[in-house]
Amino acid sequence: MQTPQQFPFVSVSGTPFERGQQYGQQAADRVRGSTRLYGQTLVNLGYSDRARAQLIGYFEKQIEDFAPHYLDEMRGIAKGANVPFEDIVMVNARTEVLAKARAEKVKAVDAEPGDGCTGALILPERSATGNLLHGQNWDWRAECVETSIVLRVRNDNGPDFLTFVEAGGLARSGMNSAGVSITANYLESDRDFTQLGVPLSLIRRKVLEQSHFSLAMKAVATTPKSCSNNIMLGMAEGFGIDFECTTNEAFPIYPGDDQLIVHANHWMSPVALGKLVDLGLANSPDSHYRDWRVRKLLNQKDKLGRQDLKDAFFDSFGGQYAVCRPPRLGSNDNLSATVAMVIMEPAVGEMDVTPLPALNKVFTRYSLSAEPQQFAA
Repeated sequence: MQTPQQFPFVSVSGTPFERGQQYGQQAADRVRGSTRLYGQTLVNLGYSDRARAQLIGYFEKQIEDFAPHYLDEMRGIAKGANVPFEDIVMVNARTEVLAKARAEKVKAVDAEPGDGCTGALILPERSATGNLLHGQNWDWRAECVETSIVLRVRNDNGPDFLTFVEAGGLARSGMNSAGVSITANYLESDRDFTQLGVPLSLIRRKVLEQSHFSLAMKAVATTPKSCSNNIMLGMAEGFGIDFECTTNEAFPIYPGDDQLIVHANHWMSPVALGKLVDLGLANSPDSHYRDWRVRKLLNQKDKLGRQDLKDAFFDSFGGQYAVCRPPRLGSNDNLSATVAMVIMEPAVGEMDVTPLPALNKVFTRYSLSAEPQQFAA
């Protein structure tokens, strides 16, 4: 693959609908790319037009009950990008759609690449700047390097925030002006789809709208979910926590004696492992050494900066199944890769992001207060 373009920067303000329309207009090509990608996924999974409409209608109702202004924003995105509103709902619920297919043993879902990710958080005691650092490698479809953006929202009813997200989505990894940061990793358990809940992408968005860290934790730990997920939260004042979440329960993991949290794609909480079955290792068997490698590399130094976190995430141990994985051919001719590396320092409102880091070490620094700047790692 050629050296990828840096992720476009989209900055919006106004009412939810106005923000959405600005978003859709500024990122129209990438939004259309996302809707084509996931619309085709439903076709590949065998959904008829009627079944697709029923599924999307269900998630629309969940979103309306959770936070109706998210639907206003999605309608704005749809109008701005000139795509059907239902397709924007689909983009925001794609994790649940794939998890539902796995739970129902739909064979075609095996053709989807693994939604990996390795995340880490460094408390101020270990940080060279004295500020909390938080980052992630996002492993997913390689083609999403052309359908993702960095979004900045000027928010009239809460803190401003930055998020790296698939175009058309409302949030993924990110941080806000109140110093709250978030990343998330795929998990799977035998409780998935024993109930239905709010799409995970919108729980992440809810976190970024919080002015108080306690409310961010509440959004993660208490919102009903359709499937499992791991969500790592940071607080600029100097605290971090990881929640391994199943549909109706959240299991906290705290920083270790090394003042780090590191998490990949397997369950780690002893309490969780005593109550549920980890079903995700068939899709991410490399998870067990990815988090071990990142922690090992970080613990080679006493004080850690952004570059140290990047260097750990650039790790190539395991080749095509490394922490930083190059595009590799998967089932059904899909390419799986580390699509993006995201490194955040919430106290200064900066987020460094690079596309396809196994092939590219040019970052863009996105900011809550300044325009983007490119630089090499």
